[in-house]
Amino acid sequence: MTTTSTTTTTAPMNEAQACKYLGLSIHTVRQWRHLGKGPLYVKVGRAVRYRQADLDAYMQSRTVAPQA
Repeated sequence: MTTTSTTTTTAPMNEAQACKYLGLSIHTVRQWRHLGKGPLYVKVGRAVRYRQADLDAYMQSRTVAPQA
């Protein structure tokens, strides 16, 4: 039996990489994390990591349709 995966695996981003990807300041993302808002993240010990899929989903959820 052969199994194929349709997901692509990319290494999790550190805080600076995620901020650059989102076009936001580190201060903003840290504040959001402290307040319990913003994109999902992963804690490994003291390290904070972001998955690209979670960042993309967060941005997609913030998409605003133009009003007519």
